[in-house]
Amino acid sequence: MLRITDQIALQEWELTESFTRASGPGGQNVNKVSTAVELRFEAARSPSLDAGTKRRLERLAGRRWTREGAVIIRAEDTRSQARNRELARERLADLVARALQKPKRRIATAPTRASQRRRLDAKTRRGALKAARGTVDPSHE
Repeated sequence: MLRITDQIALQEWELTESFTRASGPGGQNVNKVSTAVELRFEAARSPSLDAGTKRRLERLAGRRWTREGAVIIRAEDTRSQARNRELARERLADLVARALQKPKRRIATAPTRASQRRRLDAKTRRGALKAARGTVDPSHE
């Protein structure tokens, strides 16, 4: 079980781990040992998350969201398979925790009378400055 908050935990059946050899340098270790972890979370079928959280999770996951509605997290940062498993689970927990936070609704407010006045005064001053530039009369030189 992967605990996200005090109320929400993902069950083990929702998570699938597969191990592959990591890419990049590493010598014999990288050629022999399957240390990279691919953690798959079946988000669309998860009873732990409500519809709004699933929509936010899909948007946050981006390319990591599959057509089947799963989130795939890949970790190959360390040479240790156990540490990569922990990293993948931490990343998934962080992603789901961010999806759980409902964005605040923006309340539209009208500009204050003072701010409108300041804006119009600034426009008037700028217009007067530009009007004073005018063209230079060559006969006065």
